Amino acid sequence: MTERPLVAVLDYGSGNVHSAVKALQAAGGDVRLTRDRALVLEADGLLVPGVGAFQAVMEQLEAVRGGELIERRLAGGRPVMGICVGMQVMFERGIERGADTEGLGEWPGVVTELEAPVVPHMGWNTVEAPEDSVLFRGIADERFYFVHSYAAQEWTLDVQAPFPQPAVTWATHGGRFIAAVENGPLTATQFHPEKSGAAGIALLRNWIETLRA
Repeated sequence: MTERPLVAVLDYGSGNVHSAVKALQAAGGDVRLTRDRALVLEADGLLVPGVGAFQAVMEQLEAVRGGELIERRLAGGRPVMGICVGMQVMFERGIERGADTEGLGEWPGVVTELEAPVVPHMGWNTVEAPEDSVLFRGIADERFYFVHSYAAQEWTLDVQAPFPQPAVTWATHGGRFIAAVENGPLTATQFHPEKSGAAGIALLRNWIETLRA
């Protein structure tokens, strides 16, 4: 039997962590909910969950020096996956209810309120995944569960050869917004795989399979 990749789920005070842990276990990971710095840095993969407001999540991350841990992992090419606000904070800034908050800056761009008749965007939605997506392999036509009022709505990162172009997946609620990004060691989804049933488990399994490489 192949050894299960070790996945650290960053325990920094965010909600939804236990459902994420269970989903990762179901997807084949050896999962630890932790803020132990050595374990976070050494694990095969790091999951950064996030619910609530952009500013609050950034404050919670800063309290455990989470941004530093994420940056160190990515600098060494070690995989990191963000979910929901855990994806949003990877961008440069978030503007929410008048608060303009600096993000982790791993990607250029600003997280802003969705331009839609009904906000929050809550429920199941299809996505537009590129053909070269590893994350959506075999599940590109499935629906995923979203709960959010804010998102990144433009992708402006300019990647030059020989580096591969990121795989950017889109969804639509009112206007188009970024639903997922696969950019080298950094992967993220705006929706909640852990709340997306069998399709979400399959997506997490696709990510965990990349950790074996």
